[in-house]
Amino acid sequence: MTSPIYTASIPVFKQMLGGLSGVLAKAEAHVAAKKIDPNALLQARLFPDMFALLRQVQVATDFAKSVSARLAGVDVPKLDDNEQTFADLQARITTVLTFIEGLDVALFDEAATREIVTQAGTAKEKRFTGASYIFNYALPHFFFHTTTAYDILRHNGVEVGKKDYIGTY
Repeated sequence: MTSPIYTASIPVFKQMLGGLSGVLAKAEAHVAAKKIDPNALLQARLFPDMFALLRQVQVATDFAKSVSARLAGVDVPKLDDNEQTFADLQARITTVLTFIEGLDVALFDEAATREIVTQAGTAKEKRFTGASYIFNYALPHFFFHTTTAYDILRHNGVEVGKKDYIGTY
């Protein structure tokens, strides 16, 4: 039997990162067709105090890789956050997908009860069980950043819709 935590994480990350990749491909085609500087979209944000598209994608992929690693009980791979182009973002998504697809399902057998300790950008430590980590913390954050990336592109005229966001399942 497959771990319910595996089922609630890896397939979801794969589906949504696939959708994000497709949305970014449409954005890249959009800027080429309209002869727009790609940075107009890559640096676009919904509001001045929010992350730009580029950073939204970096954070979404960070959640997918770090959550998967922590739930599997393996080291979190480090990415340099140096992406500057749509091609760079696609490569990052591919790197993260390759990592999470390579995690053995058996590593998630004890994931629901595994203790997860994080420091989410602050000095304040957070402790979770694997189940509370994935359902109450990780997935909401992951969906926030994938949704915001989609919203930035949609707001800026890229012709994407719900099917693009959801990806293939």
